[in-house]
Amino acid sequence: MTLPVEIRVPPGKTKERLDLYVTGCVENATRTRVQKAIREGAVLVNGERVRPSYPVMPGDVIRILLPKPPPAETIAEEIPLAIVYEDEHLIVVNKPAGMVTHPAHGNTTGTLVNALLHHCGSLAPGADPVRPGIVHRLDKETSGLLVVAKTSEAHARLAAQFARRTVIREYQAIVWGRFERDSGVIEANVGRSASDRKKMAVVPGGKSAVTEFTVMEQFRYLALLRLKLRTGRTHQIRVHLAHINHPVFGDPTYGGRRIVWGPGTTGQKAEVERLLSLIGRQALHARTVGFIHPGTQKPAFFESQMPADMEAVLNALRQAGSPSPRK
Repeated sequence: MTLPVEIRVPPGKTKERLDLYVTGCVENATRTRVQKAIREGAVLVNGERVRPSYPVMPGDVIRILLPKPPPAETIAEEIPLAIVYEDEHLIVVNKPAGMVTHPAHGNTTGTLVNALLHHCGSLAPGADPVRPGIVHRLDKETSGLLVVAKTSEAHARLAAQFARRTVIREYQAIVWGRFERDSGVIEANVGRSASDRKKMAVVPGGKSAVTEFTVMEQFRYLALLRLKLRTGRTHQIRVHLAHINHPVFGDPTYGGRRIVWGPGTTGQKAEVERLLSLIGRQALHARTVGFIHPGTQKPAFFESQMPADMEAVLNALRQAGSPSPRK
């Protein structure tokens, strides 16, 4: 079996070897495997065979035909779960930070799916055998609520709601900066970063993405936000907030672990280090999820408390003094 992929190199792309560029674009690909495919003619640039060292340029169309690896078998593992709700159709869990949602390259065990298979016995089969029951995901270091389908019918009905963007999803985040407005909307297309294929970015040719935000508390150089997703792109909240110069506090990928706002004094640096020591991840939590229950056809809505590490950061900020809550 083969996996066809077509990539159009975006405008502004800096010069990079073809083998490196393709390795960054194709999930689970290795440079050795990509180089072999290029030499065998399984990777074409603008319809022609080239060398692995070919310098990729904006506008190039790269067509790739790589062998698709056989699906991995997902094993059930006895891992504690924070179950918020469960019935014969679905299960809602509060995923802790540090847990991967489903098996993938480099994370084949210890995931939420491994734990759910042990607890439930089985989940709804999907197009990908390593993602049974999964209709939406959270980043590894994002905590919060996930709904997982137990049956094929529940999976189809939930997936349709996500596709129609009728599912309610609200997040809490501690972010850098001061806000002049109490609320706002970020509308910016999100796609793969041209400079780092493992990251997402606001790009002209990306997919439409919309995030609403409300300022709940404003501190000297940090703020607590409530965020609502109108769309569900990869890393959407983190990318959008970094784009408007308010990265999520503690986010190592999108600039949240360095001083972005404030005087940059020795005192602030020491305070930021203390706050960062309280949370080893991005301060982002999926607080609510709401949908039409696929079995009862009635509205279902679930909430979760802010995790202890984010609460510790907020308590430290409040003790240091801040203006009154905004909303």
